[in-house]
Amino acid sequence: MNKLIEVNEATFEAEVLQSPVPVLVDFYGDYCAPCRQLKPVLAELANDVGDQAKVFTVDIGTNERLTEKYGINVVPTLIVFNKGRFIHRLVGLQSKDFLKVALEV
Repeated sequence: MNKLIEVNEATFEAEVLQSPVPVLVDFYGDYCAPCRQLKPVLAELANDVGDQAKVFTVDIGTNERLTEKYGINVVPTLIVFNKGRFIHRLVGLQSKDFLKVALEV
């Protein structure tokens, strides 16, 4: 299983917005029980999609500008980007199959 890669304010532009493939970004908080439940699902998803898409995480506690920019008020919040454009926002626990569909993979 692939380890989830965490992006931050310094790497978000290059990793997420400039990605040539769809990207799912998980905005999470360490204190959040549903966020911890979602981590293994996201790790499996990252493994399943391989090079067809990317799955990243963002810690809202250490990335306040990204949290504010994307209006994250509840965690987990998942945002799908494609070629730098916002596509979907999903809030709460999601199934791996649903997330695959959201990524259009």
